[in-house]
Amino acid sequence: MKPPMKPLLEPPRQSWQSRQLMTRAVVTTLVTAAVVLAAAPARSHHSNVAYEVTKVVTITGVVKQFRWSNPHTWLYVVVDDGKGGTVEWACEGRAPGILLRAGWTRSSLKAGETVTVDMSPAKDGKPTAIIARVTKADGTILSNQPVFQ
Repeated sequence: MKPPMKPLLEPPRQSWQSRQLMTRAVVTTLVTAAVVLAAAPARSHHSNVAYEVTKVVTITGVVKQFRWSNPHTWLYVVVDDGKGGTVEWACEGRAPGILLRAGWTRSSLKAGETVTVDMSPAKDGKPTAIIARVTKADGTILSNQPVFQ
């Protein structure tokens, strides 16, 4: 009787230490991935803490740009500063889905038109704010509150 043939290539035998190192590396990678993925939603959105929400100021100026994008819309308005110059205000609006329910569309505001914006300014004094409502030159009021029927 012939002795059994040995396979040409035997799988390498791992020592107990190398298996332990491999297990540690896999567990460390999984834990790191879990921490990173869990932290992403926490930093994906912010509150209104940067704005003086108890204060409303009104500006009138010319629309430079209206950005209809998630998670917030942005209205850029150029305003006369009263000293012969201008100031560009960056006004943060609500999400497009909410504004659609409030009667807005992506073409509600066009570059070059005059608008009056009631807004809560930034606490740091920079020309940025959160929109309360926008009044167009023809008197149309664009609220930031959805209309439910």
